[in-house]
Amino acid sequence: MKTARSAPDRPALAESALVALMGAAGTLVRDLETACQAHGITHDQYNVLRILRGAQPDGHPRGEIASRLLSRAPDVTRMLDRLVKRGLVARAWHPTNRRLSMASITRPGLALLRDVDRAIEHEHAKHSVRLSPAELVSLDRLCAKVGP
Repeated sequence: MKTARSAPDRPALAESALVALMGAAGTLVRDLETACQAHGITHDQYNVLRILRGAQPDGHPRGEIASRLLSRAPDVTRMLDRLVKRGLVARAWHPTNRRLSMASITRPGLALLRDVDRAIEHEHAKHSVRLSPAELVSLDRLCAKVGP
């Protein structure tokens, strides 16, 4: 006589699903980091440049940049310093609040970002090629439920 297999319990399902999500995210982040490094920047720096591109022409203060980053970067000030040193970001004082330093992307920063965007798009395509449009919609919806 066959016995019915019991369905895995919710904690085991949750662990399996979330470990799979972490593994997939780790692979994607590793490949995105490699694509960025080929252009001389880190993935966190790429995200800062993307944030500043969206804030043109005014830019953002450091705290706003930190709050918009995809991953928590430990020292946004030092990251901005490195980007300023390379000429990819400029800083100026806020016109009405001298306590705020505003960071904005420069033309060389925009040019680099266009190049890195192509590499990132390639990685996104590589990692999503086996998913149908409906599966991509589902993945987006499910990740939104798991994430912030």
